[in-house]
Amino acid sequence: MSIGGLLSNRSFIASGNVCQTPQAVTHHRASKCLSKYSFHSFLSGTDRVDPYMSMIRLFTAKSHSVGYRQRTGVACACHSFTDYPFDGSSTTQRKLGKVFLSTVRGNQVKISKVNRTRAGYRSDEYDITGSEFNSLNVSEEAAEAILAGGSASESSPWWEQFPKRWLIVLLCFAAFLLCNMDRVNMSIAILPMSQEFNWNSATVGLIQSSFFWGYLLTQIVGGIWADKIGGKQVLGFGVVWWSLATVLTPVAARLGLPFLLVMRAFMGIGEGVAMPAMNNLLSKWIPISERSRSLALVYSGMYLGSVVGLAFSPILIHKFGWPSVFYSFGSLGSIWFAIWLSKAHSSPNDDPELTAEEKKHILGGSESREPVAVIPWKLILSKPAVWALIISHFCHNWGTFILLTWMPTYYNQVLKFNLTESGLLCVLPWLTMAFFANVGGWIADTLISKGFSVTSVRKIMQSIGFLGPAFFLTQLSKVRTPALAVLCMACSQGSDAFSQSGLYSNHQDIGPRYAGVLLGLSNTAGVLAGVFGTAATGYILQKGSWDDVFKVSVILYIVGTVVWNLFSTGERVLD
Repeated sequence: MSIGGLLSNRSFIASGNVCQTPQAVTHHRASKCLSKYSFHSFLSGTDRVDPYMSMIRLFTAKSHSVGYRQRTGVACACHSFTDYPFDGSSTTQRKLGKVFLSTVRGNQVKISKVNRTRAGYRSDEYDITGSEFNSLNVSEEAAEAILAGGSASESSPWWEQFPKRWLIVLLCFAAFLLCNMDRVNMSIAILPMSQEFNWNSATVGLIQSSFFWGYLLTQIVGGIWADKIGGKQVLGFGVVWWSLATVLTPVAARLGLPFLLVMRAFMGIGEGVAMPAMNNLLSKWIPISERSRSLALVYSGMYLGSVVGLAFSPILIHKFGWPSVFYSFGSLGSIWFAIWLSKAHSSPNDDPELTAEEKKHILGGSESREPVAVIPWKLILSKPAVWALIISHFCHNWGTFILLTWMPTYYNQVLKFNLTESGLLCVLPWLTMAFFANVGGWIADTLISKGFSVTSVRKIMQSIGFLGPAFFLTQLSKVRTPALAVLCMACSQGSDAFSQSGLYSNHQDIGPRYAGVLLGLSNTAGVLAGVFGTAATGYILQKGSWDDVFKVSVILYIVGTVVWNLFSTGERVLD
């Protein structure tokens, strides 16, 4: 856009205001008035330009005759300059009034209305004509951005107008997608690996469990770290760490079993910090009206990651050998990390590109709190709502881990499916969980927007997450066909996914500043439930039946329901 001047072929220097003659309005159709911006910085991109000369360049131009193209009204304040020092010092501004501008054909700006004031001037000094600066041009998009107060949303591509908070959510979704892709690939690759290295079943079990050694270590540590230094750094570290461990897994396997066990534990260390870090990030970036659906989307990344891992691992192993699974999946983390470094920030206050409107929407009129310096463990552990989270997470994960780890065996032993069919059916629970997690998130946020209290919504959603799986597990002993049994399993896992809008969202409700620590605490209990529940299931099957396994899960689901509805809350209990 060519920058025209408000003045006609003369510079005006006076102790009063800038004088604009009718002739200037007639002959100089292109103009610009910048409010609260540095003229010389705009024109040259540096702070070492003479402010007086920059002002002259901005407010003088050669006459042009232009036609109309479109009218986009913009109002901005115009200022006069009473002193024009040549030593680069700041000038004094005086507001003249409002100038209304609109874009016209020829990439120029037309004055629609000017509040004019007159002042004395000397025409014998600094007479600078527009022809001297006629070649000074900037792009139409840049000029429109400045005229609109620094916003170029109308001309920006859609990806630059995409809400930053949802960009954070999508990046977390991608991180959790990679998380479970890298985790489940071992369950497929372990079969050809055990043949190559002559591992027995006990060794296979040891390798599979070594992941949890590191995973348990960093749940609470990752939460503390995220709450103190920020979720961006912690989640970035986690993805890089577990991706590197994934890539190095074939090397460690060939070096020997101890190296492989250590590498799998290292991978667990990286993945252990992911959930606390993500929870810390979303507690700062997502307003409560969008909390459930954002968490549901992120956690559905885990479910879909399992689907992708289980689907592509056999193909890669068949075509390129088992090491290709670890090399290909692990290398994807580097792509994610490059995007994460350039686009993500730990909080809205850290993002210089965040618009004022979106920041206000996120913070809800309150200022974002600084990261915590000290974790008040005594205060946290004294709150009944915190213990409701811990106990409910344990009860929830007992049933979830049993279904996800023992289902291939159940399909094979009880439903008489072969191993290939069992593997394919293992994908179904993850798909139903991904779908219903997002459905539950949408329902929860809608209820909150309709005026339901956060406490009521969290209790409703988690009650579905407990009682739904409990009901469908009780029906398994009554069904007579494999198709109905698979349907019960899918419905059980689908209703289980409503927990994403229940207990998994509650950490941010009761203590947003300690969201990472709270999730670390409750997820530690959840991981222990998975470890003990998986081992207990094997013991129960030696002494009893599958009905007994499901009865234990149902009892724990009911205990969790009672505890949750008695002691949980959606109100903030930790400041």
